[in-house]
Amino acid sequence: MITAKVNDNLQFEIDMKSNHIKLNGEAVTPDWTMISENKYHAIINNQSLTIELTIAEEDGKNMSIVVNGIKYQVELQNQFDALLKQLGMDNLATNKVNSIKAPMPGLVLRISVAGGDVIKKGDPLLVLEAMKMENILKAAGDGVVKKIHAIEKTAVEKGSILIEFE
Repeated sequence: MITAKVNDNLQFEIDMKSNHIKLNGEAVTPDWTMISENKYHAIINNQSLTIELTIAEEDGKNMSIVVNGIKYQVELQNQFDALLKQLGMDNLATNKVNSIKAPMPGLVLRISVAGGDVIKKGDPLLVLEAMKMENILKAAGDGVVKKIHAIEKTAVEKGSILIEFE
C-alpha cells in the first residue's frame, strides 16, 4: 500500500497489487492514458484530468505535479515509511548530531581531527580500542568540530562525550 499526501491535506491510498485507489477513504476507479513522458490523462469519477510530473526528487518520494494547470506537492509513503514514522525514526537522516559519544568503554588510541576541522559524513574521527579491537568512529554527517573532549591514550566510559560539533 502506498499513500500519496497532496499539499499536506488530501490523501490517496494506492494498492499496487489490486490497482485500487482510495481518495480520502473512498474507492475510485481511474482510467489512465499516457500522453507523453511524464504527462497523463485520467478520468476519475467522470472528471477529466491532465496530470504532468514536473519535478521528482532523487528519493522518488517527493514530487511536484500539475493537474489541470494547478501545481501540487506530493509526498509518497510506503508501509515501511509509515512504520518508521510511527516509531519516531522518520527524520533520523535530518537530525543534526551535536556530539559523538563512546559506544563502549575503551582506550582512545588516536584522534584524527582537531577543533575547527570541517568534516564530511564518513570521515574517521578517532580510534577507540575495546576488547583488544580497534574501532574507527566515523562522522555521522557533515559539520565542524567544536571541541575535542577525548585525550589520546586515555580510557573512556561508555556514553562519554568524545567530540562536540558546531
